[in-house]
Amino acid sequence: MDYTRAEGLVLQTREIIAAHSELNIREKGVADFVTDVDLAVSRFLKTRLGELYPQTAFFSEEDEGGLREDCWILDPIDGTTNLIYGYNLSSVSLAHYVNGDVVFGIVYNPFTQEVFTAQKGRGAYYNHTRRLRVSGRDIGQSLIEFGAGSTHKEQADGNFALVKEIFKHCLDIRRICSSALDLCYIAAGRIDGYFEKLLHPWDVAAGYLILREAGGQATDYSGGRLQFAEQTSLVASNGVIHTYLLDTIRKYNG
Repeated sequence: MDYTRAEGLVLQTREIIAAHSELNIREKGVADFVTDVDLAVSRFLKTRLGELYPQTAFFSEEDEGGLREDCWILDPIDGTTNLIYGYNLSSVSLAHYVNGDVVFGIVYNPFTQEVFTAQKGRGAYYNHTRRLRVSGRDIGQSLIEFGAGSTHKEQADGNFALVKEIFKHCLDIRRICSSALDLCYIAAGRIDGYFEKLLHPWDVAAGYLILREAGGQATDYSGGRLQFAEQTSLVASNGVIHTYLLDTIRKYNG
């Protein structure tokens, strides 16, 4: 499939986001928000993708149609809290899932205008020109990103005990708060690992393919293959430090 038109639609969302200078915000749960921007981007992409690719179903954070054998997986704004607070690390994340695997992914930060893309078996790219490749750093030189689980604060003690242990061995810790960008940053060699205990399919689908095509590795906490029909844990890395991250996580998560 030619994804040029799908990529073009994702890039058009910058205009939609810029048009909403004042946000209408609704709280879905603890530290879990949706804005009129999320809804507008979701409506736009669902409508336009449906016109261009009528055979492909739609599975989104704001429109949970369920996973199908041929479907788009969309997070209209990954990093909604960042968007609300003017912390410009948010992204539009779109993946195409076919017959059990992700075959296309695009992650777009409309504030920096950075575009990360991948097609299965064809590599991953930054702004359509530079081939992405993960770092070769070991744990002592690694920057590690983690998901604090802000919507599940009852898990804070265990999460931060794990982070403390990893912090003792890595170079430093980071918090971006956009799972899609986290995965792309590993693919680009900006950071080296990322883990989070509970994520949705739309949080990880596009970034997963981009990372994999850049030579990285992504599994669940048990080391198994990621599933996109339901919530999942995630360990993502440059590959060099993957075993270390899995072993440490298992020690703190049974």
